[in-house]
Amino acid sequence: MFELEISREFSAAHQLRGYNGDCSKLHGHNYRIGAILRAKQLDEIGIAVDFKKLKAALDEIILEFDHTNLSENPLFADVNPTSEMIAMVIYKKLKAKINDENVSLYGIKVYESCSSSAMYYED
Repeated sequence: MFELEISREFSAAHQLRGYNGDCSKLHGHNYRIGAILRAKQLDEIGIAVDFKKLKAALDEIILEFDHTNLSENPLFADVNPTSEMIAMVIYKKLKAKINDENVSLYGIKVYESCSSSAMYYED
């Protein structure tokens, strides 16, 4: 089994409804997204999956979030756009794009700062 990871970044604003504190006000983050994948085997030249392909798939997903107010995104109409929820949404979208018989998405990690992150994965 092989494990691979790519990371991408985007900037966005959000506010947390119902939060008692500063995060209830509109503020922004420079998010870093880590996508962790697992592969059963390598191809004939020793590659599990092309990093370029993975980055393009993740870029397509995060383009919807980049330089927006996440609190106004319909995906977060009924939930706060927390790092946890962002990780789950990205996981589900990326899983649909890249999973096959050899490669599977293990988890998505969302860093809202260099010292705070949340990860979503499915057992």
